[in-house]
Amino acid sequence: MLTRRSENCISCESCNERSPLFRLLNNEELKVMNANRFEVVFNTGEMMVKQGTSATHLVMITKGMAKLYLEGYDKKNLILELVTPWKLFGGPGLFTDYRYHYSVSAIEETSACFISIENVRKVIRTNPDFAESLLRHCSLNGANNFTRLISLTQKQMPGRLADVLLSLSADIYKSNSFQLSLTRQEIGDMSNMTKESATRIMKEFEHEGIIKIDGKHLELLKPDKLKDISLHG
Repeated sequence: MLTRRSENCISCESCNERSPLFRLLNNEELKVMNANRFEVVFNTGEMMVKQGTSATHLVMITKGMAKLYLEGYDKKNLILELVTPWKLFGGPGLFTDYRYHYSVSAIEETSACFISIENVRKVIRTNPDFAESLLRHCSLNGANNFTRLISLTQKQMPGRLADVLLSLSADIYKSNSFQLSLTRQEIGDMSNMTKESATRIMKEFEHEGIIKIDGKHLELLKPDKLKDISLHG
């Protein structure tokens, strides 16, 4: 973990221009939000936020990728989502019990900006458009988790894995062909199955010509077939 400034942290103004939420703030509100902001650069695998610890900041990734997950029993994790640049996270604890209700760790080298929750509260009180947008952002995250819950509890393992691969393609890498940043364990944690089960089903998909795997490179050859497995699997 490094506390030096990266190339993405030249000035707060550059982040303000790229974050959709921050574009809703005027100059005075930006001064409040930017006060005492700081950046941390995390190496691959380093913990960024620990479940159960004191929640004092909203966090915005400016480079890299992180996994947001629940720490369950017997050290079994459930990845709720992958966090990419310019998305805020912090969780419901910031406005309730002041605890983080999940953990976040870096999947690759990741830089993140930490924003004081007290400053966020000040701006919420003065800017209803920002408050509404932040509420919409949190509500959308909650709705997405409900959809994930249906997949994880009502679908068979092939359907759950199909959902993960389709999400990676559409939401994270924006392509049917991509260099996979996740380990097989993390794919298992996203689909609520063991690493061994995830690896086995991926091999079955490859054998059936649905996907192609070459080392860390993965290509969806038949995305429509994956969608069919998602619906019926």
